[in-house]
Amino acid sequence: MRFPLLLLSILLLLGACRKSSKLNSDAEAIELNLIVERFDVEFANASPEDLPNLKSKYPFLFPEQVPDTLWIEKMQSELQHEIHSEVLTAFPDFDEETQRIERFFKYASHYFPDVEIPKIYTLAEEVNYRQKLVLTDELLFISLDNYLGKDHKFYQGLAKYIAFQQDKLFLISDIAEAFAKQQLNRKRSRTFLADMIYHGKILYFKDVLMPFETDAQKIYYSEDQWEWAQSNTTEIWSYFVERNLIYSTDKRLEDRFINLGPYSKFYLELDQESSPRIGQYIGWQIVRNYMKKFPNTNLKELLELEADVIFKKSKYKP
Repeated sequence: MRFPLLLLSILLLLGACRKSSKLNSDAEAIELNLIVERFDVEFANASPEDLPNLKSKYPFLFPEQVPDTLWIEKMQSELQHEIHSEVLTAFPDFDEETQRIERFFKYASHYFPDVEIPKIYTLAEEVNYRQKLVLTDELLFISLDNYLGKDHKFYQGLAKYIAFQQDKLFLISDIAEAFAKQQLNRKRSRTFLADMIYHGKILYFKDVLMPFETDAQKIYYSEDQWEWAQSNTTEIWSYFVERNLIYSTDKRLEDRFINLGPYSKFYLELDQESSPRIGQYIGWQIVRNYMKKFPNTNLKELLELEADVIFKKSKYKP
């Protein structure tokens, strides 16, 4: 499908497993005034004559680079009407999701008190799984067409491992990931270890800020994938160590063990049974091990630590 017009506009403007982490009573007690605007519903009910009012109400969604003719075409598109219908069926209201998002931002404001809670706008776009949401310092845009469930007809052309993540179960994980990347130092060395721990930090960040969700939701795993990763951790680590992969700078390791894919690539018969992105999982366990040994390290300090420091001090050995 075409690149979503609304998210393109925003970018132009910008340029079921156990819960291992603990709830924080102080964070839970925080009161927030979370504002959610169902822009998708307003746009679905609008006619071309309403466009000036929409542009006046939501100027940040209508940059000058996008002509009115494209917006009118979008309003009148049969595909867009179908998308709006399917989104409204899946999300007749947004109450449950709002509660989950609000809960996440309670934790975010507890651990990062200087961060402004963004105003939230829901969109109905054209299914771009690479751009499910956009988080800025003040705004959060969520494209609800990316959260209709893995078996939805809109996702029939996607690979199953991609469609699996097109579910509202992973909405908080997507928000947490976007927020974590805002806080995380992007400077990384080129080693496989650095890649693993970079993602391990993001996943530990989710441990702290979304302890009310499952570990599987944090890493986008099914229950079977989570169980496979847990059951084979020792063998996975031995594979990495015996083949001298830990400090390797071979960029192909990212596609094999870090990036989105249907499974991890050990080049063994078991590959298609393996959990995907297993390097992220191992990085997560290294960071968790470090935090068990140094529990007084706060989240901001952890995000700044070098990968090699975390690894050596964690004494990780599953």
